[in-house]
Amino acid sequence: MSSASLRLLSKTKQTARIVIVGAGSAGIAAATRLLDLGFRNVLLLEAEHRIGGRVHTIPFADNVVDLGAQWCHGEQGNVVYERVKELDLLEVTERHYETYKCVRSNKEVLPEGIANQLKDIAENSIPDRQTELMDFEGSLGDYINKKYWMELAKLPPIDRTIAEEFLEVFQKFESSVEASDHLFEVSGKGHLEYWLCEGELLLNWKDKGYKRFLRLLMKAREDKPDDLGVLKGHVLLNKRIAEINWEGADELTLRCWNGEVITADHVICTVSLGVLKEQHPKLFVPALPAAKVRAIEGLKLGTVDKFFLEFDNQPLPSDWPGFNCLWLRKDLEELRASELFWLESVFGFYPVSRQPRILQGWIIGPHARHMETLTEEKVLEGLLWLFRKFLPFSIAHPVRMLRTQWHANPNFRGSYTFRSTYTDALRTGAWDLEAPLQDVGGRPRLQFAGESSHRHFYSTVHGAVETGWREAERLHLYYRSRTAQL
Repeated sequence: MSSASLRLLSKTKQTARIVIVGAGSAGIAAATRLLDLGFRNVLLLEAEHRIGGRVHTIPFADNVVDLGAQWCHGEQGNVVYERVKELDLLEVTERHYETYKCVRSNKEVLPEGIANQLKDIAENSIPDRQTELMDFEGSLGDYINKKYWMELAKLPPIDRTIAEEFLEVFQKFESSVEASDHLFEVSGKGHLEYWLCEGELLLNWKDKGYKRFLRLLMKAREDKPDDLGVLKGHVLLNKRIAEINWEGADELTLRCWNGEVITADHVICTVSLGVLKEQHPKLFVPALPAAKVRAIEGLKLGTVDKFFLEFDNQPLPSDWPGFNCLWLRKDLEELRASELFWLESVFGFYPVSRQPRILQGWIIGPHARHMETLTEEKVLEGLLWLFRKFLPFSIAHPVRMLRTQWHANPNFRGSYTFRSTYTDALRTGAWDLEAPLQDVGGRPRLQFAGESSHRHFYSTVHGAVETGWREAERLHLYYRSRTAQL
């Protein structure tokens, strides 16, 4: 037996060197669980200057805002909810995302009766475990379109032009839920693979932000904002990885962008799917196996960005619970011919819980990626133009504006994952992404975690956390079986 093999066989939970790439939800979940299980040599390498990944709570206006993950989605079977349900950290978000006004680009506000009918039809067009999807070969967009017009035909006639305008904005709204550029690239059948946790789907974090959950995982002290809790001494920031060499049966080698080399017995890679797409050919030596590459190429990570506009006072009238933008065809054609074309994908603005002076807007897809390349001044200029175009009243000038840039950031390259029609065509999925790369003796060498590697809870924090725990348990089982053999 070679000396390398003997060295590996002598490894225990106390001596095995585990390096986790990425200190987002999955990385933090994996690290804290490993330490709980008795592993001692755990190191988190984070490319950013902060931990949290796509959970990014910052102070803004009257308390905080979440630039990334914002809500706890569902209760039953949701590990995030289970962890905090007794701690009075969550509350039901006000119904802004249901009671919003529908405003056309000629400043006409749809009568509430018509708006509510269209909202109901649209809502009922979303397949919720509907059996029709079992054999449905098309996209989610195909399904929703067909269902929407079918349901509309059952009602007293509604102006078809308005129904079309509403369907367009509803599709943008749903695309922001999926993180797709449009619904015609989302797999219809694959939609059944996504599990909704029962219970309230929009639970907000009161005035603490989603970061509070990660601090609970780390057992960080509440009175010390920079405390890392149990992860103290286990995290290195600003450590962007240039190469992960997993060749042979000996240790793995990680090379940072600054030239520093770190060795490990196990590596858990939790970087976003966007980073894997862009960097996998150079990042991994040797190249990843074909099934893994197929999963990386087949799954899709879209762009969803947010705007936060802070005002001196509550910006909208008290009877306006937010609004969605319905474009008249001629106005849309004019917009598309102008430099403000990206505004087409800004679909709505809503109040933020516990932040009465803020309006939050959303933008998706290629237009979001374009918006990220503009200066803040240009973005604000565009949004103010949009307000003037749609609102039948004037709105004050904001005190300041924030916009997210999830795609432009090389450490993320997007927002969250969905299953596309291309995923189906390649016959791949999260199962191929999650599969560890093991040596002959079954030792997990290179493991993968993160929301994109969850079969049913992709795109969520609770999904990411479960994958971190999954990979920690994988190592725990490996070392437990080793001990039993010895």
